Formats: sequence, structure tokens, C-alpha cells
Amino acid sequence: MSLTTLALFSLVALATIATPGPTVLLALSNGARLGVRRALPGMLGAVASDCVLVGSVAVGLGALLAASEFWFSVVKWIGAAYLAWIGLRMLRSGGMDLAVEAGDPQAGPRKVFMKSFLVAVTNPKGYLFCSALLPQFIDSGAPLALQYLALCAIFCTIDFAIMFVYAVVGARAIRLLRRRALLWMDRTCGAILLALAGSLALYRRSGS
Repeated sequence: MSLTTLALFSLVALATIATPGPTVLLALSNGARLGVRRALPGMLGAVASDCVLVGSVAVGLGALLAASEFWFSVVKWIGAAYLAWIGLRMLRSGGMDLAVEAGDPQAGPRKVFMKSFLVAVTNPKGYLFCSALLPQFIDSGAPLALQYLALCAIFCTIDFAIMFVYAVVGARAIRLLRRRALLWMDRTCGAILLALAGSLALYRRSGS
């Protein structure tokens, strides 16, 4: 795998990840509610899901979802329901003060980690996307495991960096605008997550 290939993959990954999706919105919201440091577990959860997505392509699970309507639908509806649940919780948020939110057991590191991890790992579009994208950068004549590891490392690094930036933006915005901004940020992110849940529920594979 050449440096040119890695650079091209990095550009594609950057363009893809920079477009706000569920995990990026969670990083923004977590940064606003908890601060950047306490939002880190959520970013690590999303990175862990990236490893699952890339690993699934390496072992062929992405192809299984592409071929099986049943398993695709199972993952799709689980992901849509979970996104909708998070979106509704955000819409119902009262814009709590940061000090109160920081003491909320739902804001513990494990909870924050699992929320971001589950949002990404239950999205079948991620598996299909990686299944379509990653093989284009793989040299079939070279050791596959090392190539997938390299692509995974690049993807995870870019994803973490983008989420960190969003978390910083969220934290800075709340310091300036405080409680009312938190209320509307939660409602906006919640509405977008609900819309994403709806689009996922209506999503159909090509040819199905």
C-alpha cells in the first residue's frame, strides 16, 4: 500500500467524517453538557465502533449485511430505534446546568462510551459504506491484515480529531451562552437524530 493510496484514503475519510452524523452530534452535545474532558469516553466509544466496522469488512460481515435482507433489517431497526430514543431524550431535556449534568449517573464515562459506541455499531449504513469503500484501497497482492490495520488507524485518528473539534466547539459555545444555549443545542441535536433515525428506518439497500 503506497503513501499516495493512504493520502487519498485520508482525504476521502476526512470528507466523510466531517459531515455531521450521529456520533459527531453526540460529541458536540457531550462537549456542551460535560466539557471536553468528560466527553472523551464518547469519542473513544465511536473510535471503538470504527474498529468494529473495519474489522467486519476484513472478515466479511459487511458483505453478509449487503447480501442478507433479514440481518440488514435487524441491524437497521435496532439502530433506528436507538437513535430515536436518544433523540427523544434530547428533545425532552430541560437544559440542566452543567454542574447538575456532570453529577448525573447517565453522564458517567461508561454510559457516555456505550452511547456513542452503540449509535455507530448499530448503523447498517456504516457497514455497507465501509464494505464499498475500503476494498478500493486494498492491494490484493499484499498482506491484507496490515492494510486493514493501516486504514483503520487512519480512519480512527481522523474520526477522533473531528469529534474532538466538535466537542471543543460545544464546550466553548456553552461557556458563552450558558443554559438557554444548552437547551436549544439539545433540542436541535435531538431533532436531527430523530430525522436520522427516520431516514435509517426508510433506508433500503441498492437493488432491494
